[in-house]
Amino acid sequence: MTPQLSMFRPRLDDLPPVTLPEGCELRTFAPGDEAVWERIIGISFGKNPGDIVFGKSMLESGEFQPGRVFFIRHNGEDAAVAAAYSRKPETMPGCGYLHYVGVLPGHTGLRLGYWVSLAALHRMRGEGRERANLHTDDFRLPAVKTYLNLGFVPVLVDENQRQRWRDVFAALSLPTLAERCAPILDGPVWHAPEIPPVVSLV
Repeated sequence: MTPQLSMFRPRLDDLPPVTLPEGCELRTFAPGDEAVWERIIGISFGKNPGDIVFGKSMLESGEFQPGRVFFIRHNGEDAAVAAAYSRKPETMPGCGYLHYVGVLPGHTGLRLGYWVSLAALHRMRGEGRERANLHTDDFRLPAVKTYLNLGFVPVLVDENQRQRWRDVFAALSLPTLAERCAPILDGPVWHAPEIPPVVSLV
């Protein structure tokens, strides 16, 4: 469905610490990791080999820096990845962009998507970003749940997303969340570069 769902974290000065599970190690991109990144993202996104190319996906925006791409290694295998990019000032000032989050099957139950994303958010904060944004798909329910747990809230960017978000909450068995997000889902569609409206989900 298009456009993709958008989510927003209004502040980055209240991030919890990154506390990795036992057997996990956090690292950043090193030369030769292109194939590692392509494997994790390709498998986690259900793509065929060759469909996801690091150069096109990560370099064309000009945002790539090795320290902005995080991996979590679990029991000796690189299992999760996320990147700390940024939104252009004309899109949303002072905003980081959580880019290409992926976790390999077989490493579930450790919240690796949460931890690697949190590491990326800390990087954004360290670069002076004040808030964060991301895009995701309706069917990526585990990812949406992770982003909600990270403090992201929905942002309405198209009229067709009013019901789509309600369907997502129903699929996640979170019907009360739709009620709490009613000011967003019943409100105006967000247009850049305004700061999106936010409701507290705490």
